[in-house]
Amino acid sequence: MSDYIISCSTPVDLSASHLKEIDVRYIKFHYSLDGKEMLDDLGQTISSDDFYTAMLNGADTKTSQIPVGEYIDFFRELLSEGKDILHIELSSGISGAYRSAVNAQKMIAEEYPDRKIIVVDSLAASSGYGLLVDYAAAKRTEGLTIDELNEWLVSHRLNLHHWFFSTDLTFYVKGGRVSKAAGFVGGVLNICPLLYVNEEGKLTPHSKVRTKNRVIAKIVDQMMAYADGGTEYDGKCYISQSMCIDDANAVVSRIKENFPNVKDVLVNNIGTTIGSHTGPGTVALFFMGEDRTGVELP
Repeated sequence: MSDYIISCSTPVDLSASHLKEIDVRYIKFHYSLDGKEMLDDLGQTISSDDFYTAMLNGADTKTSQIPVGEYIDFFRELLSEGKDILHIELSSGISGAYRSAVNAQKMIAEEYPDRKIIVVDSLAASSGYGLLVDYAAAKRTEGLTIDELNEWLVSHRLNLHHWFFSTDLTFYVKGGRVSKAAGFVGGVLNICPLLYVNEEGKLTPHSKVRTKNRVIAKIVDQMMAYADGGTEYDGKCYISQSMCIDDANAVVSRIKENFPNVKDVLVNNIGTTIGSHTGPGTVALFFMGEDRTGVELP
C-alpha cells in the first residue's frame, strides 16, 4: 500500500469516476453562474451541455481562486488518514492556485512537522493537467516513492503537450484574451486560432488557421511533429472539448488514421473553471512528446 496520497484540483477536467478509479483526491474550484456561487465538481451538479447552453443564452460566468483556508482544511483532512501528500496543481501560468496551495502547505506544515506535503506546479491545464495526474497515479502504482514521483513530475511536465483550437471566439473576446477587432475579423474570415501551452504554463497563440477542417488537420499535424516517436507514438492521448463533440471526434478519427499504435483516445469535457473562459467551441489535444520548449512558431 502506498504511504502517500496524490491530490489535485478540479480543472484537471477528468470525471469524478476516473479520479476515484486511479485513487486521486481533489479540491473544488469556485465559479459563479449569473451571480450564483457554485463549485466546479466535475459536472456532477450541472452538466457540461447545460453549462455551455447557459453561456450561449447570455449567462455571466466568473471564476475565483480557492482560498488558502480551504487548501489547509483539504490537506488537514488528507493528513488525518496518516499518509503524506503529493498535491499537483493547475499551472501557475494561468492561475494563482499553485501559490495558494504552497502557502497552505507552509502553514499546515507547522501542525505536522513530521509529515511530508509536496506541492507540484503542473504547468498544465484542462485534461492535459489530468493526463499528468494520470501518469503520476500510474507511477505511484509502479512503486515510486513520493520524492521519486516529485522528481519525475518536475522532469517530465514539459514533455506534456497541449494544443487547442476554437471555432467560436465570442468568449475569448469577452474575457479579454482576444480583441474585439480580432474576434470580428476571425468570425468574418472563418479563422480558428491554434494555441498551445508554453514552457511557462501559459496559453500562447501559435497560428491562425482558416476553416475548421484545416485546423482539425493542423492540430493532428502538431502531434505528428512533437509526439514521442512521431506517428509510432503509443502513449496516452487525451482530448477535452466544450460542447463540440463532433469536432472532437473528427480529431479522434484523424489520430486513429495516423497513429496506429495509439490504443484509445479519451475524450473529456472542458469543465466549468476552464470553460468559463473558453466558452463552447474549443477542442484541446494532449499527448507526451519532446520538451515543449522546442515548439516552433510559424
